[in-house]
Amino acid sequence: MRRLVIDVRPGEYAIARLDATAALPPPLLDPVDGELVSLTRTATELSVVCPAAVAPRDADVEGDWRLLSVRGPLAFTLTGIIAALSSELAAAGVALFSLSTFDTDHVLVKAADLGRAVIALKAAGHEVHGV
Repeated sequence: MRRLVIDVRPGEYAIARLDATAALPPPLLDPVDGELVSLTRTATELSVVCPAAVAPRDADVEGDWRLLSVRGPLAFTLTGIIAALSSELAAAGVALFSLSTFDTDHVLVKAADLGRAVIALKAAGHEVHGV
């Protein structure tokens, strides 16, 4: 696996679940200064990843997540990035939630596990910034 540059993004994130037929929460559609917001609808849910401060109040919300973003853009032909990150974090006993965008990959780890995550990623040869 090639060496990745990973940025620990500031602030706390939340992962929320709404009913599949729920309307998109309007505050999440407004531009957020440098913060990630991801909305994914399936047949069974509307899943939201967002800064904790703007998490939908009428949702099942799991808070206390920290966001780690791989610096991109990454070519679509690259393989194994999430596999490498997840195996490195799993070996350190760190659970994760992953998502990808057009440009790059992101993982969220519980705030209590952030220190162990950073140590594991650095030990695997990655460059980690923002801690």
